[in-house]
Amino acid sequence: MTDALPNIRLKNAWRSNHPWIFQKLVDKPAVRPKPGSIVDVVGVDGVWIGRGFYNGHSRIALRILETDPDAVMDAAWFTAKIGEAVRLRREVLKLDEVSDAWRVVHSEGDGLSGLVVDRYGDLLVVEFFSAGMFRHREWIYDALRQHFPGARFHSFADEHVQKQESFDFRGSEPASPSVITEYGVKFRADPAGAHKTGFFADQRDNRQWLSQQVAGKRVLDLCCNTGGFGVYAAVRGASEVVGIDIDEDVLEIARGNAKLNDVRVRFVQADIFPWLRDAANNGERFDVVILDPAKMTRDREQVITALKKYLDMNKLALGVVKPGGLFATFSCTGLVSEEQFLDMLRRAAFYAGRTVQVLKVAGAGADHPFLAHVPESRYLKAVFCRVLD
Repeated sequence: MTDALPNIRLKNAWRSNHPWIFQKLVDKPAVRPKPGSIVDVVGVDGVWIGRGFYNGHSRIALRILETDPDAVMDAAWFTAKIGEAVRLRREVLKLDEVSDAWRVVHSEGDGLSGLVVDRYGDLLVVEFFSAGMFRHREWIYDALRQHFPGARFHSFADEHVQKQESFDFRGSEPASPSVITEYGVKFRADPAGAHKTGFFADQRDNRQWLSQQVAGKRVLDLCCNTGGFGVYAAVRGASEVVGIDIDEDVLEIARGNAKLNDVRVRFVQADIFPWLRDAANNGERFDVVILDPAKMTRDREQVITALKKYLDMNKLALGVVKPGGLFATFSCTGLVSEEQFLDMLRRAAFYAGRTVQVLKVAGAGADHPFLAHVPESRYLKAVFCRVLD
């Protein structure tokens, strides 16, 4: 099979082990393979480099998936790679002991560039980020079935990804929601509804850690989405929980999640900026404040603008934390580094006139691994603080 693969040659010397090779470094073949085809990659000197997906329409022209020249990238290869990812979650991380919702495949972090798979009970949500993974989706589904017998599937690809990668996918038939449990707290994961994948499993350990600090406390969950942090807080004995989000659809799911756990959370549909200004003017103060906004940008040219937005909302959020209270702030914008996010927090505290003591800096759960030489798979920044004055 490997003898029949097209060869794609590079224009310049390649001395990196990063799986992405960009278009400007690739010598365009006389006959272009279809986007997402499996190809052999050879250097400018003709020496074999690796094997992976080629996409002449994408900025990322090559995604190297295999560096063993004897390996055959067929259905069995996908089954083995996905099997390695599942074993990490089940045998090493032992995630089944705490939840039936976890990330099965985390793209480059699991050596499967362009593929993300999340598990929600019997429902597997498959997201394609590359034409190659989409092109070989049946192999992927078959591999997943071997590890999750009887699983249901919901598949999709964001429109911007389809445009960048040059493939068309309207998505699978909408799957019915799944009720999952993590650390004893129940949630309804609905990938066909208002939420992108159904539920944010990446925050599982952050929710658990923070929920140990809230008993008897007044809690504010900003950009609460489907209520993850707020519901945890109510289950763990918070005296009052308020959740704010601008999207009424996700708030309906959040209210349902509160009912699933037989707890009371006051969810409010509002823009957090005017809401926080009014709350501060009215003297509202909370023992615990959580700020977990959506991704701010995918454009490197917009990182400064994104940091300004983070600064504004963090400054306002700090204004409603009681002296001695806890503040948990997050960024899922991958283009914003941890260093930039912490510097933003420093400036937000200065402008808010508050002294912030950082207790813990974290990220996504261990089921979202990233390779040391591929930091692009790391995106979530989590900072837990005390506001001293």
